[in-house]
Amino acid sequence: MISTELKNLLVSHSPLLFSTTKEKEDWWRNARNNPEFIPLLDEVRNEGSRLLQEKEQELTYSLFRLFTENGSRQEFEKVYFQKRHRLTTFTLMVLLEPMNKEYVTALENTIWSVCNEYSWCLPAHLKNSSETSTTIGLSLGEHSVENYSIDLFAAETAFSLSEIVMLTGNVLDRLICKIIYVEVYKRIFLPFKTTKYEWETQEHNWAAVCAGSIGSAAIHLIEDPNELATILERVLPAMECYLKGFSDDGVCLEGYGYWQYGFGYYVYFADLLKKKTDGQLDLFDDEKVHQIALFQQRCFLNQNHVVNFSDANPTASVFLGLSHYLSKVYHDFEPPERKLRAKFTEDHCGRWAPAIRNLLWFDEAIPEKSWGNGTNYYKESQWFISRHQTELGSFSFAAKGGNNNEPHNHNDIGHFILQRDNEVFFKDLGSGLYTKDYFSEERYTYLCNGSQGHSVPIINHQFQDEGASRFARIPQADIGNDVEIFELDIARAYDLEPLQKLTRRFTWVKKDLPKLVVEDTYSFTEQPVSIVERLIIPSLRITEAEDEVILEGKQRLRILYDSRVLYLEVKRLNFINHSGNMEENLALDFTVLNPVKECNVQFIFQFE
Repeated sequence: MISTELKNLLVSHSPLLFSTTKEKEDWWRNARNNPEFIPLLDEVRNEGSRLLQEKEQELTYSLFRLFTENGSRQEFEKVYFQKRHRLTTFTLMVLLEPMNKEYVTALENTIWSVCNEYSWCLPAHLKNSSETSTTIGLSLGEHSVENYSIDLFAAETAFSLSEIVMLTGNVLDRLICKIIYVEVYKRIFLPFKTTKYEWETQEHNWAAVCAGSIGSAAIHLIEDPNELATILERVLPAMECYLKGFSDDGVCLEGYGYWQYGFGYYVYFADLLKKKTDGQLDLFDDEKVHQIALFQQRCFLNQNHVVNFSDANPTASVFLGLSHYLSKVYHDFEPPERKLRAKFTEDHCGRWAPAIRNLLWFDEAIPEKSWGNGTNYYKESQWFISRHQTELGSFSFAAKGGNNNEPHNHNDIGHFILQRDNEVFFKDLGSGLYTKDYFSEERYTYLCNGSQGHSVPIINHQFQDEGASRFARIPQADIGNDVEIFELDIARAYDLEPLQKLTRRFTWVKKDLPKLVVEDTYSFTEQPVSIVERLIIPSLRITEAEDEVILEGKQRLRILYDSRVLYLEVKRLNFINHSGNMEENLALDFTVLNPVKECNVQFIFQFE
């Protein structure tokens, strides 16, 4: 679509958030008096009061240098995101209590601080950038546009500031408003117009968040249709690249957290674009987008536990505003239970866009719904997810094939999760602490990323290999009322020439107390050196007996196996999780006592 054609669509004067100051004030007045909103607004008020008592921290050069010096991200990012949290909180408080000048002053000071940052990017995203170059090439010649880097958070900052000035510009000092415009143009719009960024063609959350944020900021701040069309002409192809990262089944291979993040920003931009064009450009009118939207209700296992393959956390909360909005777009989108709602303080990044929409899009008239029984097999993504509820509890099973070159990839072909109620017995470790090495050639030495940290075999002392050539085939995937079968050929996950065949067959027997049968069948051209069947569990109580192991937490699970074929060794595995906390887990290593060229191993996991 050329700029002229796009420009002709940008004719709408429909309100993007509120049409007038009076409409905005009326909405906030009604929200303050609405009992359904009181818990949401109280969280903001409590945080606003707390933050007023805290001195704002600045991003020092010492903090900026830490990532280069030792690869640590936490110290800088803690201050950076706390500043964004203050920006979000003080803006909401200005809207809630417009007569309280203390919050206006606090907001202006935070905006001033953000606009004076050396870069809006994180140091971890500034590798080989103009910001970190030590070359001095100054002259008195004609000024050219600075080649500012744009990462996720620089783009988000522009989106936040643009929307904040639209909502609070009537109470902010005019100089503060001008500074917002100047800095967003200087750091985002002008560089984006003249520079091609790598994330524009990437097929994951970066494309949606960066492009969606820039497009949203442009819709808010750029009044000239030609200039706005110039920006959107670059944004729309990036959003298409984001969608290419999904198969038609809508599974987010990056995990639920990245669905909430990347798809959330896709929705925020699509909503503004639809309003700006009077519905002529509707990015929701696409079946793949529809299926992506349904991923949320499909990936939750029980209560707040999710299928957390890849760099995803094992538990999650939902953005009710986003959920309520999507329920009005798609008839089969199921709004979640209110108890799953993300609290205001849960987002450690302090993001503005979801925070404001969790209020503006919250609709107390929408009924909540429990995501109950159901099994889904996603052929393209090769995920199998089953929720089975009986009078004795809620039981969940999930397994995956796929390949070892997925977004936020883990080497985990054939891996599975098994839980009862809210207790996980066979787990996915999820995301580790992000550092420089975490996204380097050292990635798969991390326990949570390599196959050594997943419930998959270790063959001839080798773990699975990474890369797109390491993939699974699915000979069978049957969904039934009583018994379900998911069978994978996972031999290609290993760089082992003698390994001709390795099928992993899951049989999920859905009784009142269900059981899962896992059977691995091997075929080699020569006798293998060793086969270890590794199973990853939390730090549960373990009782060993002949031909069985009992795992005990709040519930009990019995593992049946043939001790004439397998020898069990329990190993302690610790790793630093995404929050930076040391997490203790166990590996049940079942060594095949007499590995031969043709062999079969079976486990029965029986709930009690």
